[in-house]
Amino acid sequence: MTQQLRPDRADAEPSGLDRFFRITARGSTLSRELRGGLTTFVAMAYIVMLNPLILGSSADATGAQLTPEQLTTATAATAGVMTIVMGLVGNAPLALAAGLGVNAVVAFTIAPAMTWAQAFGLVVLEGIVIVVLAVSGVRERIINAIPAPLKTALTVGIGLYIALIGLVSAGFVSRVPDAANTTVPVQMGTGGHLSGVPIAIFCLSLLLMLVLLARKVPGAMLIGIAVSTAVAVAVNAAFGIAPEQWGTIVPELPDHVVGSPDFSLFGQVDLFGGFAAAGGIAATVFLFTLVLSGFFDAMGTITSVSSEAGLVRDGKVEGMGRILAVDGVAAAAGGLTGSSPNTVFLESATGVAEGARTGLASVVTGLLFCAALLFTPLAAVVPAQAAAPALVIVGALMMAQVRHVPWDDPEYVVPAFLTIAVIPFTYMITNGIGAGLIAYAVIKVARGKAREIGWLVGTLALVFAAYFAIEAVEALIG
Repeated sequence: MTQQLRPDRADAEPSGLDRFFRITARGSTLSRELRGGLTTFVAMAYIVMLNPLILGSSADATGAQLTPEQLTTATAATAGVMTIVMGLVGNAPLALAAGLGVNAVVAFTIAPAMTWAQAFGLVVLEGIVIVVLAVSGVRERIINAIPAPLKTALTVGIGLYIALIGLVSAGFVSRVPDAANTTVPVQMGTGGHLSGVPIAIFCLSLLLMLVLLARKVPGAMLIGIAVSTAVAVAVNAAFGIAPEQWGTIVPELPDHVVGSPDFSLFGQVDLFGGFAAAGGIAATVFLFTLVLSGFFDAMGTITSVSSEAGLVRDGKVEGMGRILAVDGVAAAAGGLTGSSPNTVFLESATGVAEGARTGLASVVTGLLFCAALLFTPLAAVVPAQAAAPALVIVGALMMAQVRHVPWDDPEYVVPAFLTIAVIPFTYMITNGIGAGLIAYAVIKVARGKAREIGWLVGTLALVFAAYFAIEAVEALIG
């Protein structure tokens, strides 16, 4: 009798957890949500190692560099808290962490012109602007106005950008010392040749990740990083590789594996100091770049992952307003903690593939990120050569979207190409977005289809035109 009543009671009275997250209503189960949350964490845990690699590779205007311990704590803590917030507020299986691509903008474009505190102050301002745009509904309208092929091209361009960052960080690609006197600005390895143990570790890590991905092993990138790091530590200990060959991080065992998180970056923010340090116009351009990068980077991910999760109704994502608001708050939180803007991650799709359909999966992922805070000393062991292959893999996965660009349509082929090519060639996402939108608008006008552009896209094209021309205009006026 008791065994017969329990299923009936469960069907008649869903648990509070079920009702809050609408687990049954979305065709999911508790086990699927838990499994999906774990899978998403394993798939994107590499960001805890890669974000410190990117931010730690640059110095601010004073020459100051951030430590791996600081950046690991900031990365894991912000990802954990904001992913939990996404689960509770947005009720979507979307995990957030420091955005690849936009973190490079902070590291290599903004920080060298000011202090880290001032750079993170601009990140906070970016998040505030994005929240306002999300709450007002403007962000959603702009997302819907951008032509789908250009959204796809943006994803592909960012993928190439991320892959290039990985190759450069590992030393597989390097700048030619005196590029002004040669037609080749970059080269393979040093002097056009690959040599040294660190490069061998990079190749080992990349090949291992490829094998694991081909075998569909969960957490392939994280496993690849862990194994190649262990090999790097052993080889370095055995042969005493010169530290300069490794770069920023030398693979040496720490004194302890578990340690206290380093929260020293938290709250180290100068909101408006960047305008004085870099100049009002330059700082405004930097802020504009951050807003545009954060604005567009998330839109494709939110739409595609939500679609896979069955959360799209009549062409609109369920709870899009709340999701976009949390994404904006995450960007600002990244500035407050010193982890760079946080945004929705494409790896959330791995959890959705395991059955995740609600925010409970995000809560699980977030809690796991918080648990990772106890292992921050390990971040100082992982060399760029072990972690950078994950950037190449992520870039390749994003590049796969290129098949959705209508290459036979003359109205999109050049705008899409410019978007894809300009991003990695100029080391800036915003430049690619602007080049693509301007080309699209010009082609539409030339073909007598100006009305099809739409006022939002037309306005964006004009804004980008001003963005590209501002320094030339300043020079003429001056």
